Amino acid sequence: MDTPSQSRFQLAATPFDVAALRAQLLDDRVGGFTSFEGWVRNHNDGRRVRGLHYQAYEDLALREGERVLDEALARFDIIDARCVHRMGELAIGELAVWVGVSAAHRDAAFAACRFVIDEIKARVPIWKQERYLEGDSGWLHPRPR
Repeated sequence: MDTPSQSRFQLAATPFDVAALRAQLLDDRVGGFTSFEGWVRNHNDGRRVRGLHYQAYEDLALREGERVLDEALARFDIIDARCVHRMGELAIGELAVWVGVSAAHRDAAFAACRFVIDEIKARVPIWKQERYLEGDSGWLHPRPR
């Protein structure tokens, strides 16, 4: 499931090191770095959540995730971008998704980071099953725009 480190978009079956990911974005041209971390929270839509389970159509998810990052590089004046999304069982408080963007200037880094997470959530075939405290669960799919 984990892809080689040269891939900018990765799926991870286990927790990952954000410091190592950030280090991949270091470059003498970089004047700004921004990141987004999405964590498993204990509630959603008025329900108490006890954990999540993520599944993906892996081959398509990896291709589409790379496509999103390619689009960010073409659309924004950034130097590089990375994204890692967890798969499998996650507990409350665990890191589910990380996006990092480096650029010469902060405005481009912020805009590209927002673009990447929004597009990943909308386009990449990753499904989230919320597990509720009451014992039931529900699947959520990327929401169409």
